[in-house]
Amino acid sequence: MEPILPTPVERRFGHGLVVGKFFPPHAGHLYLVRAAAQVCATVTVGVFDRECRALPLAVRAAALRRELAAFPNLRFVAALDDAPIDYADPAVWDRHVAVFRAGVATALAAEGKSLATDPLDAVFTSEAYGDELGRRLGCLHVALDPDRAWQPVSGTALRADPVKHWGSLSPLVRAALCRRVVVLGAESTGTTTLARDLARSFGADAVPEFGREYSALKLVVERALAKARGAPVPGMEAIAWTAADFLHIARVQSRWEEAAAQAGGPVLVADTDALATEVWHERYRGAPLPALEPLIAALPRRALYILTDHDGVPFEDDGLRDGEHLRAWMTGRFAAELARRGLPVLRVTGTKESRLARARAAVAESLSSGWDFRPD
Repeated sequence: MEPILPTPVERRFGHGLVVGKFFPPHAGHLYLVRAAAQVCATVTVGVFDRECRALPLAVRAAALRRELAAFPNLRFVAALDDAPIDYADPAVWDRHVAVFRAGVATALAAEGKSLATDPLDAVFTSEAYGDELGRRLGCLHVALDPDRAWQPVSGTALRADPVKHWGSLSPLVRAALCRRVVVLGAESTGTTTLARDLARSFGADAVPEFGREYSALKLVVERALAKARGAPVPGMEAIAWTAADFLHIARVQSRWEEAAAQAGGPVLVADTDALATEVWHERYRGAPLPALEPLIAALPRRALYILTDHDGVPFEDDGLRDGEHLRAWMTGRFAAELARRGLPVLRVTGTKESRLARARAAVAESLSSGWDFRPD
């Protein structure tokens, strides 16, 4: 399908308005905003609803902004609207319209404008209440696809079964809704194998461990430098680690995870994260790294952490490992840190097959519980 270019044949209105819950944004919403953008000089898109932890207002607005980036004449605003839905109650109407007007005024003020200098000319909806909304806002109502013949999709259907409609969700909405599972553990405890197999069992690829790639790079570089000096070839135990190394690892790992969440399916499995990086910093440098805390605090909500126990797992040195004697200590530190932060954790032991079975059952249970779209 050819993209609709943001260059209309004729601008018929000055300032247009599209309002909604966008819960979540879908093809019908995008059609509505695109249409308004083509016949208005500028359009204010207002995301007005109750707040919801599963899909915050800010995420909805950001998703719309990203999906509609080709249209430079759009401005976006998100604001809390906790009034009930009752189209027969004038007082309820007044509350909604007050939120709409205040939101539009806020968006205009950011550009040095106001409703007095840039009044609304048209409001665009696909809803039966559109005529009354236009009357109350003092502008024309433009009804687009009220029978949903062109865009037969609804937020209700998407919320009822996000997995069924996953392909219809925008990348930012997918990232907000996906079940994130992080596998962590000490050296040579099967974290990478479990993360890979668990992700594949849900038809996905695990987010790889950037720290491992980075470790290999440091080792290769140090060996090349040693060779140039005629010095002995160093092993992993000779590599010096700095706080900057761990900050870099955590930042890249978080970026990789977010990219995978936006592009992937309802289950995301990551082989480590910034929280695990903090424990690794403690392992190599003897103390936590406070500079990592903002990255940890910004981590999206996890459905589950899976801790791979060292007990019963033979240590295999693949050239990038040197901490067999620290495995028990690291397992304990991971467990303690997860408990201290009150995070959901499943500690797995036993054979590779039994670990995978337990992990898969736990993730499947989380997925089957659905999403809580109730307002906060």
